[in-house]
Amino acid sequence: MKSVPVMIIGLLFSITTNAKDYFDHAEAVTPLLPGMSIPTFSAITPDGETVTFDPENLTKPFVLTFYRGGWCPYCNAHLGEMRELEKQLIEMGFEVYFISPDQPSFLLNSLKDQDLKAELQAEAGHQLLSDSSMAVAKAFKIAYKVDDVTVEKYKQWNIDLEQASGHDHHLLPAPATFVVGTNGVIQFQYVNPDYKIRLAPSILHAVAIDYLKRQ
Repeated sequence: MKSVPVMIIGLLFSITTNAKDYFDHAEAVTPLLPGMSIPTFSAITPDGETVTFDPENLTKPFVLTFYRGGWCPYCNAHLGEMRELEKQLIEMGFEVYFISPDQPSFLLNSLKDQDLKAELQAEAGHQLLSDSSMAVAKAFKIAYKVDDVTVEKYKQWNIDLEQASGHDHHLLPAPATFVVGTNGVIQFQYVNPDYKIRLAPSILHAVAIDYLKRQ
C-alpha cells in the first residue's frame, strides 16, 4: 500500500478544517432540494420556548419560511401577504412557521408593520421562530455572510444586524420557503437570493393542495 505524502495530508486537513458552513453571498447558496430529508433542528419562540423538529417524529406536514428579520420591509410585506393563507394551511392540516435571525425578544418588537405586529402579539407570535445563531439556516444551506460595507450601510439606515440577532456573525438567510411532509422529506422549496422577490401565496397554496392529493 502506497503512503500518502505528508504534504498532501496536510493540505487535505487544511481544506477540511477551513470548510465554511455559510456562503459568501446570497447568489452562492446551495439549498436543500425536494426529495432530501431535513436535519433535526431547534428554534426558539418569542417567549423563549424551544421548538424541535425531528424528521422521524413529525405528526403534521409543515411550511417553514426563512426571512431576514423584522427590520426588513420586504419581509414585513411577505408576512402580511401570508397571513390569510396561513389560516387556510392550518385548516388543511399543516403547521406554519416563519424563522429569522432575530433573537427571541426581537421577533415581534422589530416588526415595522404595526398592524401585523398587533395581530401576532394577540396570538403570542406562536408561528415566529428565532434562529439567532443561524444554525438552522446553515443546516438548510441558505446562510450567507453580509459584507462589511453593507453592514455599515445598514447601520446608517438604523439596521443593526448584531443587535437584532445578538451575535456578530453578520449572517442572513436567503429568503426561502420549504414544504416538508410527515416523513421529514422536502416536498417543495423556493429560494431566491433576490430578497425583493418572494414566493406568491397562490403558488404555495397550490403546492399544499397537490401534496394532500398525493397522500
